[in-house]
Amino acid sequence: MATQFPDDFKCPISLEIMTDPVILSSGHTFDRASIQRWLDSGHRTCPITKLPLPDNPSLIPNHALRSLISNYAPAPPPRSQQDSAISFLSPQALISILTSKSSSRDSKLNSLAQLCRLSKRDSAARRRITEAGAVSAVLNCVPFGSADSGLQQKALSLLLNLSLDDDNKVGLVAEGAISRVVTALRAGPSDCRAIAATIITSLAVVEVNKATIGDYPFAIQALVSLLQTGKLIREKKEAATALYALTSFPDNRNRVINCGAVPTLMQIADAGLERAVEVLSVLAKCKEGREQMMRVAGYVGVFVRMLRNGSSRMVQCSLFTLNSLCCFSEKTCMEARRGGALEICVGLAEDDNEKVRINASNLIQILRGNPSMP
Repeated sequence: MATQFPDDFKCPISLEIMTDPVILSSGHTFDRASIQRWLDSGHRTCPITKLPLPDNPSLIPNHALRSLISNYAPAPPPRSQQDSAISFLSPQALISILTSKSSSRDSKLNSLAQLCRLSKRDSAARRRITEAGAVSAVLNCVPFGSADSGLQQKALSLLLNLSLDDDNKVGLVAEGAISRVVTALRAGPSDCRAIAATIITSLAVVEVNKATIGDYPFAIQALVSLLQTGKLIREKKEAATALYALTSFPDNRNRVINCGAVPTLMQIADAGLERAVEVLSVLAKCKEGREQMMRVAGYVGVFVRMLRNGSSRMVQCSLFTLNSLCCFSEKTCMEARRGGALEICVGLAEDDNEKVRINASNLIQILRGNPSMP
């Protein structure tokens, strides 16, 4: 039987399942290709609210929703009469099973699985689950960071689903979710650590949460550790994505740098992880970030290789970072020229991507001897 995806996974424009969901400044999510066609056609209003948009609207990747869509699978059929009975319970009854001292592990696991399935439906279902007290029940009754990966994974998946709604993002933080999520980041098994990092990304969509998460003890350190020690590419990708979301808040950039993230980011960026390149492009905006990059052996060569072989997004971020580094250091300019960056930029100055063209043209001017040195 074909998988039935929730309506929230469908683009409001194309009505197809989104492959690259992005958030418009109006707060609504669309598939990137659909909303880009809308904007390229000259529209400067939100397709849903009809409210005006800025001349160059930002399209913010909705990483949490994208992760949910890619990992979505319908709940399996009940395995027993007990499971079947649970599947017909209300959210309040399912939460009571979680909080009851007499509930078995399997009963709690089945309750969490049912709540996860319900929370995938739509925002109305998530609101009912939240109002029934699911967040506090999960945070107080599930042993985050323990060896029980089954309960942890379902609990984290539920928190991730609930975090999709903006109304829940601040509430989750206020109820103490960050403490449990960081515990899972530091001590959970691989799958749980990846989901925990995705929750951080989802919560960091709200500006005030970026500061709160950054201030929380060990939150950024746990993400950097996952970036450094993660055994699966998904772990590293989700950790880098969470760091990218957090570093849009300037105070968090030095926290990431002080945790020793830059050398690891350089290494995995050179290996082709696009999200790591994006984080580096943000860290390049501050003096401490540029200084750390310049301490990495062969740092210029890393970015030049990405200019030659990277995706359009990697090229764009590498150009921005090299612009920042070359304006900061004449030595970097000389190394970039010796590494062939100028010749590559001449070709990129005719690229179809406007941001690539602009950044390439700026870097050409710097490399030809007209840098705006601080």
